[in-house]
Amino acid sequence: MPEIKSLPEELQKVAIEELGEVPSRIDQYLEDFRRWIELQPHIKTRTDDQYLIQFLRGSKYSLEKAKQKLTYTCLIKTKFPKMFRLTNIDDKIFREMVSAGSLLPLPIPLYGNGPRIILERFVYPITTNYNIENYVQLMCALHEVLAFDDPHAGVCGLVYIMDFTKLQKDHLAGLTITLLKFLISLKEKALAMRLRAIYLINLKPYAEQILKMGLSIMPEALKKKMIVCGKDLSSLPESLPLKYLPRDYGGENGSLEELRADHINMWEKYREFFEMNSCFDFNEKFFMGEPICGDEVQFGAGGSFRKIEVD
Repeated sequence: MPEIKSLPEELQKVAIEELGEVPSRIDQYLEDFRRWIELQPHIKTRTDDQYLIQFLRGSKYSLEKAKQKLTYTCLIKTKFPKMFRLTNIDDKIFREMVSAGSLLPLPIPLYGNGPRIILERFVYPITTNYNIENYVQLMCALHEVLAFDDPHAGVCGLVYIMDFTKLQKDHLAGLTITLLKFLISLKEKALAMRLRAIYLINLKPYAEQILKMGLSIMPEALKKKMIVCGKDLSSLPESLPLKYLPRDYGGENGSLEELRADHINMWEKYREFFEMNSCFDFNEKFFMGEPICGDEVQFGAGGSFRKIEVD
């Protein structure tokens, strides 16, 4: 029997109907996936059932797509460890980023049994010690945790609520056009969960500049998931009822301070999980397939690094 967390009946139904999951065949899917990994001399990665099944679910059980996502994930973890391969949850900057409460998973999923909601608030400190790469590290580490341990995120996907109220220009320090393009490409190439929607509230003029630039290079499917809301939260679209926001926003989904405290404590149970990242890598010398590095992953090796200027 596969060693994966059992799903509640409602989520199992979603997995069957939307992801093409066949419970009786999961063991075979995992065996085929693991056998393929063992034959790849260039990949060292986790192979436990709970980790691998998320790549299958996130690929709607297309084994070829799951292989591609896992391969790309291993590549970027090796090529850009500062952003994508957290190994020490006690790292001072990482803990301070966590403590700020910029990224908070909300306890009640959308509609009570749907996608996991993540509130993004841009409240991390602005000093010479912090830059956009530290923030990307936190976001990617959170995605790893949710993919591994959150059935709502794993089966139903993610919904982001991005609140730009406290965004300052210095929060964007280090953001380049190439990095922006790269981060957008990760959604299709590496994210092991479905991104269902991104709600943007309280946009500021310089945030609108970044949004316009991002929209110009986004695939059409991703553009359709971007929903710009006004400052009056009573005007939220029907797809995002106010009650699923925190109490600080007029909703019923926890308070910001409670959520921040829970989020800080959450990381303790994943200490060993992230320590294991140091054992995994991608050795390009042994990779025999077609190149999988597009221009978007060359920014760390002499590619375009033009800074985005905001007014």
